[in-house]
Amino acid sequence: MHFLQALEVSHAEGLSTSEMFLANEDLLPVPEEKWTWASFNFFAFWVADSFNVNTWMIASSMVQLGLSWWQSWICVWVGYGIVAPFIVLNARPGAVFHTVFPVVARTSFGLWGSLWPTFNRAAMACIWYGVQSSIGGSCMLVMLRAMWPSVNNIPNHLPASSGTTTRDFMCFFLFWLISLPAIWFPIHKIRHLFTLKSIVAPTAGIIFFIWCIIKAKGVGPIIHQKGTLHGSDLAWAMVVSLMSCISNMATLVTNAPDFASRAKTPSAALLPQLISVPITFSLVSFIGIIVSSSSVAIFGEAVWSSIDLLGMFLDHNPSSATRFGVWFISASFIIAQLGTNISANSISAGCDLTALFPRFINIRRGGYVAAIVGLCMMPWNLLKSSNNFTTYLSAYSVFLSSIAGVMVTEYYFVRKGHYRVADLYTARRDGWYYYTYGVNFRAYAAYISGILINVVGFAGATGRSVPIAATRIYDMSFFTGFGVSAIVYYGLNWVAPARGMAERFEEVDVSAGEKDEAEEDWSERASEGREDVKEDVKEVRV
Repeated sequence: MHFLQALEVSHAEGLSTSEMFLANEDLLPVPEEKWTWASFNFFAFWVADSFNVNTWMIASSMVQLGLSWWQSWICVWVGYGIVAPFIVLNARPGAVFHTVFPVVARTSFGLWGSLWPTFNRAAMACIWYGVQSSIGGSCMLVMLRAMWPSVNNIPNHLPASSGTTTRDFMCFFLFWLISLPAIWFPIHKIRHLFTLKSIVAPTAGIIFFIWCIIKAKGVGPIIHQKGTLHGSDLAWAMVVSLMSCISNMATLVTNAPDFASRAKTPSAALLPQLISVPITFSLVSFIGIIVSSSSVAIFGEAVWSSIDLLGMFLDHNPSSATRFGVWFISASFIIAQLGTNISANSISAGCDLTALFPRFINIRRGGYVAAIVGLCMMPWNLLKSSNNFTTYLSAYSVFLSSIAGVMVTEYYFVRKGHYRVADLYTARRDGWYYYTYGVNFRAYAAYISGILINVVGFAGATGRSVPIAATRIYDMSFFTGFGVSAIVYYGLNWVAPARGMAERFEEVDVSAGEKDEAEEDWSERASEGREDVKEDVKEVRV
């Protein structure tokens, strides 16, 4: 028992079991002194997030599908241009009421019903942390090769069943190790990492871009390559391509409140995200297209992976200047991959695990749990043992889009911006978010409906034979999942209204100033001189 108490995060004395399950320092509304994310920080965040290996390669699947480079680039612009408003919409509750995703999810799914969507997001964050770390290990290998070419010849002492080699595991572990200090910083301070990445990564990308054009003496043949698709085949290929951009962002759409909760003002999380998402991701994909096109002239083949291409520059006794250039670019890509892993996975897992185990886990501890899971899951083995592994992960966006559909509809169309912040942290039966034993079955009916419409197409994405109609529905899985769940949720609330439905849109905490039982309990403890609880009272009042 004493051991378990030692593991607990700091909290007030005498809390009931339900109170310890609903609140800790990282779940309560963010105090004003931590509202440090200005407009520039959100812009820098997306500049930083766009510069990663996945974005670099985003157009490769489109060109290989039969689109020309400019058709692929249009799909990137449209795809990210469409997904940006969804990010802004779901980020709004966090920016206004300064609450993180697991707490925002309580408003629609219920106090206890929110645990399943939160678990979904936490599991995906932990898995993706390992996958992104594996990619970061590839960047580490190229950087070490540029410094010490003999690294490439490290003898292997691991069995074939391990799925990796001594060299590759060493590089993976080094990347994993240098990521640990970044997890330590709280969300309101980690913005400095994204500022650094927004300077270093684009600089390296532009240098790589110019370097390849100079070496190829032009932009290469892919730019002159025409598309091979026409008519309806072309139309559906473009739909699939732009939907791949949207699906890749489904995780960040879902947990958008996590970062928005640190916004100085609600407007800081609005226009900067709306504008920067399509611009930054489109520019990075354009650089990837040109560099890959240049690689055909340099090496005789299209190399869509920036890491593989950098590694090829180190073959055949490169000059010192070439090695330095590769070192700088690969080191910048390591920073880029680190920033992406922290923003999309570590912090998300930290917030979600905090909601699942608030008595023992805060955001920092949750981030380290994700790192440990990412190491133990041996992501290199999963990636090498199944070509469809990334397909499974991308297809998981179906489940996340249904969650987002419910959350957005709840905020804008059901309660129309009205919140009872105090009810988010108490299990009172008359609270807005208690619903039926803490579960909102309207939300679950809508969530399952959004999944069911895509489930047959999901099976097709994993290799099974399904009707073409199911495939077409699944091709638009984000919209079908989001749309169906939103419509069903709104319809069920129209038939059986939930407590607190509003007639006009107004972003207000209707519990502010009220002395309900929960607040009186917190106030009583605060009067005993516990400064941490005084802060909690202040924040529960908003």
